[in-house]
Amino acid sequence: MDVEDLIAFVEVADAGGVSAGARRLGVSKSIISRRLFRLEAELGVQLLARTTRGAALTEAGITFRDHAAKVRAEIDAAKETILPAGELRGRLRIAVPLSFGPTHFAPVLAEMARRHPQLHVHAAYSDRFVDLITEGFDCAIRVGYLPDSNLIARRVGPISGKLVASPGYIKAHGAPETLDELIAHEALMQGTESWQLMDGDKIVTVHPQGRFKADNGTALAVAAAAGLGIAWLPDCVINDFVASGALVPIMTHHPPPSAGAYVVRPPGQHPSRKVRVLTELLIECLGDNPYLA
Repeated sequence: MDVEDLIAFVEVADAGGVSAGARRLGVSKSIISRRLFRLEAELGVQLLARTTRGAALTEAGITFRDHAAKVRAEIDAAKETILPAGELRGRLRIAVPLSFGPTHFAPVLAEMARRHPQLHVHAAYSDRFVDLITEGFDCAIRVGYLPDSNLIARRVGPISGKLVASPGYIKAHGAPETLDELIAHEALMQGTESWQLMDGDKIVTVHPQGRFKADNGTALAVAAAAGLGIAWLPDCVINDFVASGALVPIMTHHPPPSAGAYVVRPPGQHPSRKVRVLTELLIECLGDNPYLA
């Protein structure tokens, strides 16, 4: 099985079409088509269903894509081991949070691409929880408090946050003063998460309830400013809202403990050099950034 055929298939699958996959690889559509035809002929199954809008994975294609992506990652890792020191090439596929990712993390990724002109940086911006292993990502940037998992994490910068509500909400419902009072209020959340708050020198976990949920921090800040409830959000998301008076910090005697920004990667003995370089660059750029905190 030709390695270039595997790579062509993965790129087309990820890009959603032959044309887009060809652009990623810098080759013609006809070359990509020949590689896909050869791969399907060798496997004896159809991997892609061609449409006027692009290409969709068949059931067999979905299964094979995950395996092909892992093979491609192993090949990239093997190439890294024989490159001159400091030079990176191949592809770095990274999941980045949509909430303040384009403003805080995108410049770092752009700088990495500038420093390493042979490296292909593919960033996917979303606030959904990405399965790095299943979806074939090299790593992800995540913020807040990390749940227990089999992933390996490295802290790259601080994240601080507050509980906030609008003046209108406080006027109508009052501002909670105790942890018990907080539970009775409408909470704006991304899902069913818990909130960690300080009670003196102890960290206490509370389980808020609410009817409005969104998978994006800015969307939650807008909902809070509209008076829908109380939100726990990073300062870098709410600074402008607080400065304008649209949101007011509450429960200031029960602040959230300091959180962080992390690079997380699938388990393995050693991180790839691409992930190590990205981690070091993020620490360089974000470790003491007051705007991130």
